Amino acid sequence: MNPSPSRRLLRLARRKTTRLLQTHVELEEIQRGIERTIEKTIDQTLDLMPLDSHLLMRHGNRSQRLNRQLAWSLAFVAGAVNAGGYLAVETYTSHVSGAVSRAADELTMGNRVLGLAALSIVACFAAGAFCASLLISFGRRHRFRSHYALSLAIEAGLLMVFGFMGYRLQYVQHFLLPVTVVLLAFIMGMHNSVVTTISTAEVRTTHMTGIVTDIGLELGRLLYFNRDRHRDQKAKVITANRNKLKLHGLILVAFFGGGLVGAISFKHIGFKMTVPLAAFLFFLALRPIMHDVRVRTRLLRQSGAGHPE
Repeated sequence: MNPSPSRRLLRLARRKTTRLLQTHVELEEIQRGIERTIEKTIDQTLDLMPLDSHLLMRHGNRSQRLNRQLAWSLAFVAGAVNAGGYLAVETYTSHVSGAVSRAADELTMGNRVLGLAALSIVACFAAGAFCASLLISFGRRHRFRSHYALSLAIEAGLLMVFGFMGYRLQYVQHFLLPVTVVLLAFIMGMHNSVVTTISTAEVRTTHMTGIVTDIGLELGRLLYFNRDRHRDQKAKVITANRNKLKLHGLILVAFFGGGLVGAISFKHIGFKMTVPLAAFLFFLALRPIMHDVRVRTRLLRQSGAGHPE
């Protein structure tokens, strides 16, 4: 009587385990393996730190490393602002699809004020993207290397305003909305516009619908079995874009982590939870802005020395 497949698998696993245990492995080899693993982990962690001098300067042909640094850092900020902002103003200010659907529902049911308020969120988000686009275009026109950093610096300033004055501003209304909602929607529009432009639309950080869709698409391609590729040479081989899958997975995890931090921070310190986020954005924007300040100052001195009175 032949043994069942499960018993055969158990015997095979037992043999492999016995051979592995009988294999002589020196302590030095184990130590070297652990050291190599630790070094690799440290290198990968440092590689993700947003410390590259070209993080907010390069446009177009950006490396995967720069996009990963940009992606996780700004997705973390977006997640924190979005989740903490919801606890502050009771609405998701970056959820434009939901705002448009809500506007349609409210207007259909005759709630004009609520419908127009939802449309105002969309308008504020678009206004933020519009202002960021103007700043970026102005910087390119005048050959600033900090044209992205300027938008992030202004966004950081607005987050500071929200953090220190949010409690007062929530009772002031403009465009049928509390000023806090207007401010957050505008900030989220600026945030998404900067990231989308600098990464040539490869990275988006304020909404996860497209990110999760792309992850599902790439996982489907990754797990697809090309079983006829040896028989039919003309058959197209389905492969996944692993770099894209890693990048979007990193964005999703960073957004979720930022959401947890933002919600917990608002629960304990209130509106001031945006102050550390603003400081982080200032840190990212400072280097390219200071570079432009040094360059412009040097050019002004040279032009003054060339035209003495």
